[in-house]
Amino acid sequence: MTDPQVETKSRTTTLVFATLLTGVAAGIGGMLLALLLHAIQHAAFGYSPNAIISEESFLQGVSAANAFRRIGVLIMCGGVAGLGWYLLYRFGKPLVSIANAVKNPAMPMPFFATLCHALLQIVTVALGSPLGREVAPREVGAIGATWLSQRFRLTQSETRIMVACGAGAGLAAVYNVPLGGAVFTLEVLLGAFSWPLLLPAVCTSAIAALVAWAGLGNESQYHLPALSITRDLIIWSVLCGPLFGVAANLFSRVMTRARKQAKRNWQMPVFCLLNFTLIGLLSVAFPELLGNGKGPAQISFSNEMMLYLALSLLILKLLIIWGSLRSGAEGGLLTPGLSNGALLACILGIAWNHFLPGTSLGAFAIIGAAAFLATSMKMPITAVVLILEFTRVNHDFLIPILFAVTGSVATSALMNKRFGD
Repeated sequence: MTDPQVETKSRTTTLVFATLLTGVAAGIGGMLLALLLHAIQHAAFGYSPNAIISEESFLQGVSAANAFRRIGVLIMCGGVAGLGWYLLYRFGKPLVSIANAVKNPAMPMPFFATLCHALLQIVTVALGSPLGREVAPREVGAIGATWLSQRFRLTQSETRIMVACGAGAGLAAVYNVPLGGAVFTLEVLLGAFSWPLLLPAVCTSAIAALVAWAGLGNESQYHLPALSITRDLIIWSVLCGPLFGVAANLFSRVMTRARKQAKRNWQMPVFCLLNFTLIGLLSVAFPELLGNGKGPAQISFSNEMMLYLALSLLILKLLIIWGSLRSGAEGGLLTPGLSNGALLACILGIAWNHFLPGTSLGAFAIIGAAAFLATSMKMPITAVVLILEFTRVNHDFLIPILFAVTGSVATSALMNKRFGD
């Protein structure tokens, strides 16, 4: 007979080791994907050739590249996206999303097909795709957790938790957001907050972020000037929150439909090539369009955005994101959504300052980014935490951010109730 206490202790030890190794694996995977992204960006656009991580940003590198190089790189991006995903869907095993893998651990994500899917996202975003890169490290973290769960012979319930934690830890590693990765795991993937879930979620995300420091450093995603809240900013956040809810809800609906309507047959390479060639041509006048949207967001947060540029970038970004998804390219919508929210906030903020001047555009952009992201990704708590960790903004901004997020999410919920999800 097995002693129950010994068996329980052994099981606990197994879970502890599985949790620690899941965090380490997600950290290494996220770090390597981020380094690959930077290496391809530097090689493709010819900036900071002697460094993978440099002080020169992607937007600076793209802006310094000549028009022919931008167009050529985007044509290459279209070829890689179209041919790569066509071959993957044609010959690879059917992909299983992270959400489905968490819901049903008996149907794991196929290792090789998922890895190829993640690498294609990283390569295409590095070459200028307007979609986000955050899904790739989550997928790599999830398949690493799946492999470890099998080796440790975890139960389906335990595997479910580890896969979710691995995905959240991958997000934490690539963006240096340990708390954001943990909250994402709990709010979005597991849909619950409890001690048995909280402890592994926090542990894996913290470990992953720490491991990733070895290659990426302890850097925030965005660098802000000194920003302060004003009475007018708080009033603006209350009044404009619902506007972000409407905009983000429509954005989510349109992009979800575009993804569902994407062709998975021989037309994909053709459409991808046309789509990314068009993006390359647009980048001649607007280099800010290239990449996942981090550049426009940084400009918005830094008080450097002009009205004509914000309007132009917002309209064009919406079109090229839609076109990329419709053509069959894959990628996330986290940074694109954040960027769109910041651009919309700049437009609304400029209009507000015309009548009640005194608030910096960067302050408007921070709040708009949080409100738009919270609704478009359906993760209000995670969005607030991510904005704080992305920007390391003063915690006083929590008040207007929470007002705007509340108005945005509530308005979106009313729209869903009225028109359906």
